[in-house]
Amino acid sequence: MKKITLLLFLLFINLTIFAQNSQKLSREDYINTYKDIAIREMHRSGVPASITLAQGMLESDNGNSTLAVKGNNHFGIKCHSSWTGKKVYHDDDKKQECFRKYKSAEDSYIDHSDFLINGSRYDFLFDLQSDDYKNWAKGLKKAGYATANKYDDMLIKIIEDNELHQYDLVQPGDGEYKGRRPGNEYSEGRTILSTNRIDYILVEEGDGFESLRKELNLLRFELFRYNELTADSMLVPGQILYLQPKRNKAEPGNELHKLQEGESLYMISQKYGVKLRSLYEKNHWEYGFQPEKGTEILLRKAKPGVFKLKKPKWKEPEEETMELEFEFDN
Repeated sequence: MKKITLLLFLLFINLTIFAQNSQKLSREDYINTYKDIAIREMHRSGVPASITLAQGMLESDNGNSTLAVKGNNHFGIKCHSSWTGKKVYHDDDKKQECFRKYKSAEDSYIDHSDFLINGSRYDFLFDLQSDDYKNWAKGLKKAGYATANKYDDMLIKIIEDNELHQYDLVQPGDGEYKGRRPGNEYSEGRTILSTNRIDYILVEEGDGFESLRKELNLLRFELFRYNELTADSMLVPGQILYLQPKRNKAEPGNELHKLQEGESLYMISQKYGVKLRSLYEKNHWEYGFQPEKGTEILLRKAKPGVFKLKKPKWKEPEEETMELEFEFDN
């Protein structure tokens, strides 16, 4: 009787393991399940959908890992000191390390985007285009997202083997795979200007964020991020609006700028095509500082000495369905 009971128990265990294995997600299943979330996150945050999907597939074993099953954690993000949510413990580099636990896989995707946005070591990635998956992969390795020696190569292989880069070209609302227009051909009848090797336009009467996004064939986040705008900003005629990321320093010959009456640091940032963050860093000023008239602002070389700028938390733009206005900081 005991032998029969033991055999039945072993049979039950084997059947359970078989059932679990048969329910494992394939890579195709994973892509079909999560591609729409990855695309939405790309439009919200600027992280390429291909990169998000490839990281999710690699870090979670296509959604089958213990962390993904028990904690909906698809990206292997550990708790860190800032995490106040639920936790799950798992052996990784050390035994029983603390990892973030989410209510859903979608929450994991959203937190992954925010983790990259708000991590200062990933800042440089957002200077890349959202369809430049190769340099995004290399940048993630450089920033130390994972310890694997060929982490970038693994991501690129997953993207190319599964043609994930097609999702980087999906425009908001149309569901079609459509690449950006080449060169300066953003819009017929719109004058495209350039400074510091960056394309920009001058805002015209009647321009709005959504109408410009559609006209210029840009993703939703791009005008916000490239121009360091926030959800409570509004556009005004004559305003410089960049269509590409600003740079970390001005063109040669523009070493400094003496601040004039009525000028703000943001206006100088827009005038020379230099990131506002970079101006703060070069001149050893904290975020929000406004220099006085006559102050000489360094545009290329940093002021001597060590200075570490505290990065403010990124503020997400309003939903597309809402009426949006932008303010030209002055």
